[in-house]
Amino acid sequence: MDKTIQTTAEAVAQIPDGATVMIGGFGGSGAPIELIHALIDQGAKHLTVVNNNAGNGHVGLAALIEQGRVDKLICSFPRSADPSVFVESYWAGKIKLDIVPQGTLAERIRAGGAGIPAFYTPTAFGTDVAKGKPVEVFEGRSYVQERWLKADFALIKADLGDPHGNLTYRMAARNFNPIMATAAMTTIAQVSQLVGLGAIDPERVITPGIFVAGLTEVPNPAQEEELNWAEAIYP
Repeated sequence: MDKTIQTTAEAVAQIPDGATVMIGGFGGSGAPIELIHALIDQGAKHLTVVNNNAGNGHVGLAALIEQGRVDKLICSFPRSADPSVFVESYWAGKIKLDIVPQGTLAERIRAGGAGIPAFYTPTAFGTDVAKGKPVEVFEGRSYVQERWLKADFALIKADLGDPHGNLTYRMAARNFNPIMATAAMTTIAQVSQLVGLGAIDPERVITPGIFVAGLTEVPNPAQEEELNWAEAIYP
């Protein structure tokens, strides 16, 4: 089955209003900027977005928030290099925030992909983040119950991809992308290079094609940090 999609616009066309969307990346590393910008152009609104942070500058996730498309953000670091867009939206009451410790966020997403509805972690015990959550004691230590995290769609960035959707990642760009691919009903990937079937050594495949619904080639993808250095604004 050939899962290639010709354009980023076609790739995100099916995302409806009100969808929960996981977006890969750790800051700018592994962030699917072109897919996010295509989603802005597409017009979907009232989104719940799961990401490591809240975006920077006026591109990528920050631009999606600035356009008023995100109702709720689930993330670990809402304030990073230049979080002004998120901060202004939050204090204006335009967006809700659910802060999740970074390791817990990763494990909640992994659990969603693995079919594990809940797990226990000592992280956040005794803090506001743990309020209202079940607590159990194991071997004399208190642990907080956390629930799995799943999404309707995942937008991820990979390095190489083949027509069946098998993906590799470049260095640190791997971050949240592989686990988000498993935790979403529909995963859409942008790849820097689309190669033929058999061109990727099976031992190098990080995300098997079974988890990918579609992928589109974006040669020379934009880097969030470089766009911000250039003071870019989208759209």
